[in-house]
Amino acid sequence: MYVVEISLRLSPMPVAVQRKELEAAQALYGEVRQALENGHPKVLELTCEKDEQKRVSLLSAEIVAVQIYEKSAVAGGGKRPGFSFEA
Repeated sequence: MYVVEISLRLSPMPVAVQRKELEAAQALYGEVRQALENGHPKVLELTCEKDEQKRVSLLSAEIVAVQIYEKSAVAGGGKRPGFSFEA
């Protein structure tokens, strides 16, 4: 299981979408990244693989970061995957 995590401007909680296959997660990551690079605001609609009725729409102009990671990496330790700043 792979997670594509999207951080939104002024939102303390990221939006996370899971994909079973790495290729599907990479395709979603690429779609979000391309929307970021484009610079023109557009609406991205993300769906759940398990329940296609679950949907969320995001305005690309509000996305500040996107990351992809394997879900099993979360279960192993107490620290969240990704990047962090330590003082």
